Amino acid sequence: MSIAKRKSDHLRIALNRNVRFRAKTSGFEAYDFVHCALPEMDADEVSTQTVFMGKTLSVPLMVSPMTGGFVGALAVNRTLAEICETERIALAVGSQRQIMENSDHLETFRIVRKKAPNAVIIGNIGASQAVGVDDLSPFQRMVDLIEADAMAVHLNPLQELLQPEGHARFRGVLKSIERLVKGLGVPVVVKETGCGISESVARMLASVGVEWIDVAGSGGTSWAGIESYRGRKNPLAEQFWDWGIPTADALEAVRCVPGIRLIASGGIDCGITAAKAVALGADLCGAALPFLRKLAAEQKRGVTVMLREWREQLKTVLFLTGSKTVADLKRPGVLKKLRP
Repeated sequence: MSIAKRKSDHLRIALNRNVRFRAKTSGFEAYDFVHCALPEMDADEVSTQTVFMGKTLSVPLMVSPMTGGFVGALAVNRTLAEICETERIALAVGSQRQIMENSDHLETFRIVRKKAPNAVIIGNIGASQAVGVDDLSPFQRMVDLIEADAMAVHLNPLQELLQPEGHARFRGVLKSIERLVKGLGVPVVVKETGCGISESVARMLASVGVEWIDVAGSGGTSWAGIESYRGRKNPLAEQFWDWGIPTADALEAVRCVPGIRLIASGGIDCGITAAKAVALGADLCGAALPFLRKLAAEQKRGVTVMLREWREQLKTVLFLTGSKTVADLKRPGVLKKLRP
């Protein structure tokens, strides 16, 4: 099966099936903010802005990787790029692996920079595709195609195991990531695809120069669930539907690793959840499925309205915790854990 067909299947299933984790959550419900009845500031003093990859965002938010590399992806990526440009948030494209297969759908990726000339744009490639590759020119081409501000390298061992056409080749991945960190002309963000990153893995990544990690934990979209539908109820995928580290737990574990800056994705479903992720150490939050489904149901306006609602929710959390800036959410005592 071609990569383009696989990508089309993923998008179709995500839109039409219940692919969320079933028994496991993102873990953010175990935390609550400590209300500040005396914020000692006016609401209009609060700022939700943040700087990411050298550019100012209106809110610490990214549209996480969704799609690219097949015909139907062009319209999706065009609209998302237009929204991200207008709303001043970051955008990550779906896996660019298809570019290594052929040049049929380059425009589905190239369109994002055309429509978002000032936004933070992040490329995307699977870590296993870089194993044993000394020539980094194909990956640099991916960066250049979208004029990426950074390149995401995704770790997806479970998905590779479950895909009928998957290749669970992970021996040598750490060395390959090190080559990309040293050889690409942009920062490298290492991310999971919904199973989370542990402290030990984060320390391994830090040891080879990685500075940005997207913990991409469990609680949002289950890629085992998506592969289950692709494989006509693959029994192994069914058993591993809820596999992974909840996003909140991953943040707590990884934030102690020196030199690492964090992105939180996996179950980010509103501005309040995003605020909790920031309080747990994230510099940026990412979401995909909520935006994708809102786009399908209500088109561009629906996504724009939702983004603005999330921004207002985040701003309200800031005010009600006495925080003038997003960074202030990270100070001690802002967030409490409700259970051990």
